[in-house]
Amino acid sequence: MVVALLTAAGIGSRMGQDIPKQFIHVNNKPLIVYTLEAFERHPSIDEIVIVTLPNWMDVVKAYASQFNITKLKAIVPGGDTGQESIHNGLMAIKEAHESDNPTVMIHDGNRCLVSSEIISNSLAVYKHHGSAVAAIPCVEAVFYSRDGGQSSTTSIPREQLYRTQTPHTYSLDKLLWAHEQAAEKGIENTAASCTLMQALGETVYFSKGAEKNMKITTTEDLDLFEVLLHTERTTWLK
Repeated sequence: MVVALLTAAGIGSRMGQDIPKQFIHVNNKPLIVYTLEAFERHPSIDEIVIVTLPNWMDVVKAYASQFNITKLKAIVPGGDTGQESIHNGLMAIKEAHESDNPTVMIHDGNRCLVSSEIISNSLAVYKHHGSAVAAIPCVEAVFYSRDGGQSSTTSIPREQLYRTQTPHTYSLDKLLWAHEQAAEKGIENTAASCTLMQALGETVYFSKGAEKNMKITTTEDLDLFEVLLHTERTTWLK
């Protein structure tokens, strides 16, 4: 059993719009629906649970009906932080699967272009290592700054750096353990499950990510998303 847990409880302050970014429409379809459809289409995903803003839960339910999202099993209210929202989603999954330990694939609701290949590779790495975090190598020169980005005298070798994305795939039991440990140790506001696992001494195993698997947080990201929706790879490229 594989459950996709989509996080869509942010208010989207960096987007600066009147509605949360995950509900902005592009080509007459809200962003969250593009993400829902990606997991709906994948044959290895059995169920979808989404965590969203309490006042938008009925809207998500209506969208699921309108766009025929049949795998959506629960809509859960988010918490005050990303960590709390994920925990709320995990508890809903636990309630529905008391007698088993499903695989949970946590994914940002505003990463709308997650591919079937990324989902499949995440599951493959998880089966081999017991966890998987989508990541891509850093290709830019990176500097460390102590004065808020005004200057630097220290660079970090980019060959050693990886940018994490989602999905993050773990067993439900492992994720619940991590959140229990976080409560005991006072670890708060780790919106990324991989960051929480690392803070608890766990090894992070990387699965395939992609530049197109972008997180839409600004109006510039939204412009790029619209372009990518209508772009096909040149046929002669391998």
